[in-house]
Amino acid sequence: MSENKKPSGLKFSPWWISGGVILIFVILNLLGGSSLQDPSKISSSKFDELLNSGQIEKVIIYNKNQAEAYLTTASLKAKANEKIAKDVFGNPNKGPHYIFDPGNDELFQKKLVDARAQKKIKDFDFQTKSDWSELIVGLLPMIILIGVWLYFMRRMSGGAGGGGGQIFNIGKSRAKLFDEKSEIKTTFKDVAGLEGAKEEVQEIVEFLKNPEKYTVLGGKIPKGALLVGPPGTGKTLLAKAVAGEAKVPFFSLSGSDFVEMFVGVGASRVRDLFKQAKEKSPAIIFIDEIDAVGRARGKNNMSGGNDERENTLNQLLTEMDGFGTNTHVIVLAATNRADVLDKALMRAGRFDRQIYVDLPDIRERKEIFEVHLAPLKKVENLDTDFLAKQTPGFSGADIANVCNEAALIAARNNKTAVDKQDFLDAVDRIVGGLEKKNKIVTPAEKRAIAVHEAGHATVSWMLEHAAPLIKVTIVPRGQSLGAAWYLPEERLIVRPDQMLDEMCATMGGRAAEKVIFDTISTGALSDLEKVTKQARAMVTIYGLNEKLGNITYYDSSGQSEYSFSKPYSENTAITIDKEISLLIEGQYQRAIEILKENKDKLLQLADILIEKEVIFKDDLETIFGKRPYQNDADEHTVFTV
Repeated sequence: MSENKKPSGLKFSPWWISGGVILIFVILNLLGGSSLQDPSKISSSKFDELLNSGQIEKVIIYNKNQAEAYLTTASLKAKANEKIAKDVFGNPNKGPHYIFDPGNDELFQKKLVDARAQKKIKDFDFQTKSDWSELIVGLLPMIILIGVWLYFMRRMSGGAGGGGGQIFNIGKSRAKLFDEKSEIKTTFKDVAGLEGAKEEVQEIVEFLKNPEKYTVLGGKIPKGALLVGPPGTGKTLLAKAVAGEAKVPFFSLSGSDFVEMFVGVGASRVRDLFKQAKEKSPAIIFIDEIDAVGRARGKNNMSGGNDERENTLNQLLTEMDGFGTNTHVIVLAATNRADVLDKALMRAGRFDRQIYVDLPDIRERKEIFEVHLAPLKKVENLDTDFLAKQTPGFSGADIANVCNEAALIAARNNKTAVDKQDFLDAVDRIVGGLEKKNKIVTPAEKRAIAVHEAGHATVSWMLEHAAPLIKVTIVPRGQSLGAAWYLPEERLIVRPDQMLDEMCATMGGRAAEKVIFDTISTGALSDLEKVTKQARAMVTIYGLNEKLGNITYYDSSGQSEYSFSKPYSENTAITIDKEISLLIEGQYQRAIEILKENKDKLLQLADILIEKEVIFKDDLETIFGKRPYQNDADEHTVFTV
C-alpha cells in the first residue's frame, strides 16, 4: 500500500530569493569592517617595518584609499609570513599578500619614491577600481523600497493569478478561457428542468455550430442573452452547460472582475476582453452577476464614486453594439437584479433575449432530485414524487443541499443507505434550522407553545382554503420554539378568500393563547410579520381592498426603492393603515370564534402535543374526524413561533 504524502507546510516564494540576497549583503557588510580574523590585513606601521626590511617587492594603490603589498620570494619563506604564504587551496600565494590603508596619499607616495631610490622596493603603481559590493549595499534601501512597492501593487491588482495579476497587465481581461483544450464535463443533460431556458441557449449554441441553417433564411446571430431569476435557480449552471456543449471559445468572468481601484482599468479590461473574443470568433462571453457594472447610470448625481463604474458600462455598451460591432461574439449574462440594470443595456441589439429562470415547479423538482440522487447510495424504490412535494419553493441549489444534508444525516445515524426519513429530516433542518432538544423550556412555556401550535392546527383544519396539516412539533428548532407543517396546493393565482383563510390560520396561534390563557405572548412574532405582509399586499399591491379600489402602488421597475417620497398622499396612508389593521383584526377575531367552538378539542390536541412533542395528521383525524374540506395537496409550508 502506498502512503499518501502530506503536503509540505512550506511553499516556495520568489520573495525568498530577494530576502536571501539582502541577507548575504548585510552579512558581507557587517563582516567587511572586521579584520581581526584576516591575516592579510595589516597596519601602516607593520607595512613600514616590512618596507624598511626589504621584504616588499611591489605595491599597488587603489583609489588612494587601499593598498596591496606583494612580498618577495625570499620573505615568503620566512616564518613570520607563513600564514599568507599559501592560499586557501594550499597553493603558493601569488599575491597580493597584505592589504592596508595607505593614509595620506602624498606622504605615502613620497615614502614609496624614497624606498624605490634606496632599492627597498622594485615598483609601485596607482590604479582605480570599482567596488560592486559597496555599490549594491549603498543601493540596498532603494532596492527594498522598490520591491515592497511592487509587492503591494501586485496584491492590489489581483494577486499572482490571471492575466491581470501583474502590475503591468492590470488593464488586461481576467476572463477564464474555455476551449477545445479545456475539459468541461457539464452538459445540458446535467441541467434538469428549465426546458424553456435550455431551448433558448441551445439555439445560440446551434447557431454558432451551424450558422448557415439560420443565415440562409436571412436571420442574424443574436448579440446577447440575459439570464434572469432568483438565486440558486441554475443560471450559472446553464452557462457551464453552454461552455460544455459549444465547440467554440468560451470566456467566463464575473461583473466584479471589471472593478478596480485605478481609473480607466474597467473600460480597458472590457476592450481587452472583446478583443480576445473577436480574435477567436465565433466565441461566447459569459458575465456572471452583471449588475456589478450594469446598474442604471445617473441615479446618484451627488457623488462621483460611480464615474468609474459608468465608464466601464459605457465601454461595454459600445463593444456590444457600437460602430465597431464585434461580429460572431455572443454575450451571455446572469443576474437576479434585472430591475436595477441600465435600460441601454437591456435594449434589443445588446441583449436580444431575456431568459427568465424561475423556481422549479413540482415536476422540475422531481427531475432535479433525480440528478442529485444519482451519486448517493440510497434505498431502493425511493419516492422522488414525494420528495418533490415536500420541497415547495426550493431552488435547484436548495435541492442539492437537501440531498447532501440527507446523506450526512444518514451517515451520522450509521445507516448503509439514505432513506425517506433522512430526506424529511434534511428538509426540516434546512427550513426550520438545527433541532435544539437540550434547550431549557419551563413547563409553563412548553404548555403555551403547545397551545399556540395546536391553535394553528385547529384553525387550519376547519377552514376550506387553509392548507392541510402534515405534522406539528414543539421541539425548538433554529430560532423558533415550535412549528406546524402544511401541504398547501400549488396555485398560480390567489383569490381574496384564500388569502383570508391563510391569514386566519396564521393568527390561530395567538388566538389560541387568548382563548386558553386570556393573555398573549411574544411568541407570535413570525406570524404577525407574515400576516402584516399579506394584508399590506392585498391593500397596496393586488388591489383587493374595497375601500381603496382597483389601485396598486407596486413598482415593478424597482425605481421606487431609491425614492424618498411615497406614491400616495398622507390621507391615503392613513386609510391604508386602517384597512391593514381591519383585515388582520378581523381574521384574528374569526380565529378566536373557531377556537371557542372547538376549545375542548384544542386542549386535547395540546395535551397530546406536550406528551409526544411531535404529532401528525392521523392524530388530528382521531380528535377532529375527517377534514371538512379535503382537497388534493402537493406542496408544504411552515408556520413557526
